[in-house]
Amino acid sequence: MRNLFNACALVALAGLMGSATAVQAQVMNVPLPPLPPNQEMLVLEVNLAPSQSSNPHRHNAHVFLYVLEGRVNMQVAGGEMVTLTPGQMFYETPESIHSVSQNASDTETAKLLVHIIKTVGAPVTTPVSN
Repeated sequence: MRNLFNACALVALAGLMGSATAVQAQVMNVPLPPLPPNQEMLVLEVNLAPSQSSNPHRHNAHVFLYVLEGRVNMQVAGGEMVTLTPGQMFYETPESIHSVSQNASDTETAKLLVHIIKTVGAPVTTPVSN
């Protein structure tokens, strides 16, 4: 899985490097532990309506959330709440409980791009009791 992921990243990077107008900026770097062989990457575009939020939950996965539009409040249990704006990322470990996931605006939609590395066939989200 890691070799496939690295190969895809190199192909994408090679395409960018050939462009004279490409701008490169590191947004996040998170080392991953060795992954079991039955992992998959799921990529979702999530649109949150104004003030929309979710109940506490977990993903049992590595989750990388990138803000495309709007502002979102994010927090994992035991961590500080952060408000993210376009171009910023949030990371959750497989052990994290996602306690706050909320559109920070009462008037504008927030658009997120979410990459989830999870076990094949496992649910994306699991509810957690308050």
